[in-house]
This record gives sequence, C-alpha cells and structure tokens, in this order.
Amino acid sequence: MRLLLIRHGQTPANVAGSLDTSLPGPGLTELGRSQAEAIPEAVRDEQIGAVFASRALRAQLTATPLAESLDVPVVELAGVHEIQAGAYEKATDAASVDGYLGTMWKWVHGDLDARMPDGETGAEVIERFDASLREVEAAGVPVAAVVSHGAAIRVWTTIRAGNLGAAFARNNPLGNTGVVAVEGDSASGWVALSWMGAPLGGPGVDDSDPYDGPAGEPLHA
Repeated sequence: MRLLLIRHGQTPANVAGSLDTSLPGPGLTELGRSQAEAIPEAVRDEQIGAVFASRALRAQLTATPLAESLDVPVVELAGVHEIQAGAYEKATDAASVDGYLGTMWKWVHGDLDARMPDGETGAEVIERFDASLREVEAAGVPVAAVVSHGAAIRVWTTIRAGNLGAAFARNNPLGNTGVVAVEGDSASGWVALSWMGAPLGGPGVDDSDPYDGPAGEPLHA
C-alpha cells in the first residue's frame, strides 16, 4: 500500500510560532485554505482511493477539498493527531520549542519511553499512529491520503520507515501541506519513497514567509 502523509495547511498558531496541539485546535489561515485547495491538482496522478484525516479541525479542513474532488468522504482517524505538547502547550518561547523537539529527538534515537513533560511517551505516539494506519490498510485501497501533522508525521516516518534515520529527522523539515510518501504495510514494514517538505502546489502556496510553526522544524537535541 502507498500512503501520502500530508501535513495540514497553515494555521494562525503556526504563524504565531505556538505549540498549539490540543484538539480540536485552530482552523486555517487564508493561506492555509489556499494550500488545501491546491492539493487535488498537485496529487491528481496518484490514484488516491480514500482520504483520511486526524480529529483536528485544521486537518479536516485541509482534507476536504481533496475528498470533494474525489467524491469520497473524509474518514476521521483517532490516532494521527499531533504529538501533544503537554507542559509546553501554547508556548512560543525558544526553551519550550527546544524541549518539545528535544523530546522527539530522544524518541528517534530509540528512547521511546521518554515522556513529553505532562504528555505522551514516544511509544504511546507510535502505538496510536500505528493503530490508525491499520484502519487505513483495512480500507483496501492501493493508495490513500492521510492528513496529519508535522511532528507526528516526521517522528512516525523516521521510526517506522526502515530506510530513514535520526540524521534525516534532524536535517529535513516538513512545511504546511508538505507530503511524505511511504509504501508497505504494518506486517512487513514501511519504506519512505519521497519526502517533499515544501507545500503541495508549488511556490504559489509556499508559506516560508510567514513562519509555518515549530512542529515542522528539523529535530534537535
């Protein structure tokens, strides 16, 4: 199976640099809506058979134009929401962002028992993400789109795709509506096919200015 793991479009929290991870969370900015509307054309050759999204409002809104273009519903997944910031929730300061990214750095280096302060362990994040992707597999389509979140996509892919590693997570960001393509299944494992950190749809919806939030930043200790 081929999965397109797509980060949601830009939100007001992204622009503010806020670790806004609680559900349902913010909606999209005007740019975020344009990014979402650009997705169907950008992936028109992918033969997508089903569209899934996290419970977050921003993910649902991002997935809607693609689902409407394919005449399929947006199927909600319980486990692909953003990595919860815990004690860092809503923070914008550098120390909190470093703490958030630094905890994920521990996870991609194998310490899945490390806990985000007042939040999740890496093992809990991977378990919930895995469970939702088994639901995607059960849909029985060759290609599916899953609209999720920057940190969650990067951590899951780094850990589960056998051809990546911690150095890749350190060096590669994932901007709003950036997409990671993986292939495989839960039983035999996953391989990353491509990692496009820039927004789908090209420069017209590029959100490099203003800032697209800390969740898409490269990981670091």
